Amino acid sequence: PGFSSNSLFLLPLLLLFFLRRLYADAATPFLPENPHKTYKQAMRTKSSGILRFAWQHAWPFSVTFFMLFVLFYRVEVCHGQDYDDTVPSAPPPEQDNCNGIFLSYTFISRKKEFPHLKNASAQAWAFKSIATILNAGEEELQAWQMFIGFQHKELLVSASGAVLVDSSDFPAAVGNGTYLVGYPMANLKTSIETAEDLDQIQVKVDIIGTQFGVKPPGVPMPKTIRLENDGYRCPAPRRRGPSSMLVCCTKDPKYKAKKLKKTKFLPRQDGDLSLTYDVLQAYPMNYLAQVTIDNNHPLGRLDHWNLTWEWMRGEFISTMRGAYTHKKDGSGCIYGPAGVYYSDLDFSQVMNCDKKPVITDLPPYLANDTQVGKLPYCCRNGTILPKLMDENKAKSIFQLQVYKLPPDLNRTALNPPQKWSIVGVVNPHYKCGPPIRVDPTEFPDPSGIQATISAIASWQVVCNITRPKVKQARCCVSFSAYYNASVIPCNTCACGCKESDTCNQNARAMFLPAEALLVPFANRTEKAKAWAKIKHYPVPNPLPCPDNCGVSINWHIDTDYRNGWTARVTLFNWDDTPFEDWYTAIQMKKAAFPGFEKVYSFNGTSLPDINNTIFFQGLQGLSFLMGETNGTKMNEPRVPGKQQSVISFSKKHTPGLDIQRGDGFPSRVLFNGEECALPLEFPRPGNAGHQSRVHFLAVIFITVTTFMLMTDRFHI
Repeated sequence: PGFSSNSLFLLPLLLLFFLRRLYADAATPFLPENPHKTYKQAMRTKSSGILRFAWQHAWPFSVTFFMLFVLFYRVEVCHGQDYDDTVPSAPPPEQDNCNGIFLSYTFISRKKEFPHLKNASAQAWAFKSIATILNAGEEELQAWQMFIGFQHKELLVSASGAVLVDSSDFPAAVGNGTYLVGYPMANLKTSIETAEDLDQIQVKVDIIGTQFGVKPPGVPMPKTIRLENDGYRCPAPRRRGPSSMLVCCTKDPKYKAKKLKKTKFLPRQDGDLSLTYDVLQAYPMNYLAQVTIDNNHPLGRLDHWNLTWEWMRGEFISTMRGAYTHKKDGSGCIYGPAGVYYSDLDFSQVMNCDKKPVITDLPPYLANDTQVGKLPYCCRNGTILPKLMDENKAKSIFQLQVYKLPPDLNRTALNPPQKWSIVGVVNPHYKCGPPIRVDPTEFPDPSGIQATISAIASWQVVCNITRPKVKQARCCVSFSAYYNASVIPCNTCACGCKESDTCNQNARAMFLPAEALLVPFANRTEKAKAWAKIKHYPVPNPLPCPDNCGVSINWHIDTDYRNGWTARVTLFNWDDTPFEDWYTAIQMKKAAFPGFEKVYSFNGTSLPDINNTIFFQGLQGLSFLMGETNGTKMNEPRVPGKQQSVISFSKKHTPGLDIQRGDGFPSRVLFNGEECALPLEFPRPGNAGHQSRVHFLAVIFITVTTFMLMTDRFHI
């Protein structure tokens, strides 16, 4: 028990009463010695004594009272208690009745952001909400994943206790929904094994972001929330009031998990690209890790790969073997917490102190270097091929020495980096998930004896290929045919355009004569204008932007006869850098694929199990697609590197194939694993479909006018 603030406020009054009592006692005068003084004279003498005492003692008394009043006026006193009397809010009934994983989403608040607009749909609002995931079941939930179906063009600024599945950085556009995974708490234990310790069975994610268009009293709630872990099913979420959504996800009795070897941690996942982070040696202040990149996709590939991640606990890279960072700078450590703790360390020899290092492979000439090389599967200039081409080149390995900071200074405090991302030059777009703890990787004993060595700890990151968005490809395709003189070029801005470009980024690309494919886009303008004038095609104003692709592929229908048909594929490299060990994959429609016979100038392979794919690669000695070079004369345009081959097809197994209606054109084209942008239409016989709308309307107008004149004549 303790004094309340009201009791303390009475202290100045008590002190005042005590001082006044002293004042009264001190101020009472002695009776006069002369007994002959009258009562009035005595009282006059007493009053003069009081006044003399007041003048002498009023000033210190006033100061004392004023100081006490100021001291106790704003005092706030905590109430001492042996027990906390605060009663926690009761959980919703649905949580008490849930035998599984309980999810909830609660909207907290919002605030209008700048700029303040009159258009309500364009107004931005800062919002706060809480997403909660609770393990109310009987089994531990490992590597939890939660989907939140945002629907108001939300921009996520932060999410404490979780990271985005696709490793995107904040702020992240999540208007179509997003997936969250736990970090640093990825696993949720059961209430049974923790005595209902909420810190171990529950995670609360504090979400801060921006949403558009929903003003008060409307509440910007998501469409849905659900658990994304395999083996669980979630009904439609329920609303509790206008600002709360909840759902209980239970084990799916129909789910049949694959029979895998029982493991302590999660089983390893399948993916197009698998990255493994193995801790090989652990010390109190640092550890040695090995990163292994495995290409599991039959058409996936990486050239000059760049790998990035984000250190979450202040780590930095001391040394590396088999790879290097693009930036070697120790200033980030010197002026940061690492410089304070490792005050005696020479940071000039440190490899990298960035929170987000960019790592790449070493060139081949350093493969046998005793300091940075001497690792299997390293030093290939960042090239990872599909196993279909070379199984030995489908893997890459490097090692790094990682230093840690307090409070992680013990051997078992091991935390992998988060937000992994890997890219290549003209390669597939990979989306990587979070690191998942798996059973330690086993390696063969280097001495050669029949024994295995296990890593101290292992994490797996799975990356999958995603289709490029519109105007974000890195290669494109043009179509042409023997039955039409015009070439349908690559789409406008197929590989992106700059906002500062003054050309028309939305206009359809102009048709070209065949010879225009051999020159760079800058030299095609006059040819395109002249061709449009000859063929009476419309000319957009301003002119369409270029495709801006470093690699383009032309698919040309060469012949079409009763028993078969042929196509010609030409590869153009418009960059200065050549492509080594290039390949192209053509996916044909079901009607055309069974007729594939032969590729004449390339090494061609039929892959019916991979979406009816025909796989091309250069013959021995022709595996380089050279870069663009200067013309033979000074004023001539630059010449692209190119390779070409004819492909023959039979109609024996494809009756009813109509080449001129588009059956002979591919449905997907990939170059070095990257999906190329296809044209929006096929060439048609003659000039059909290529005439402008103006001429078409003119023909209709003339026809109608002629008909009306003829009708009037007959009436006359």
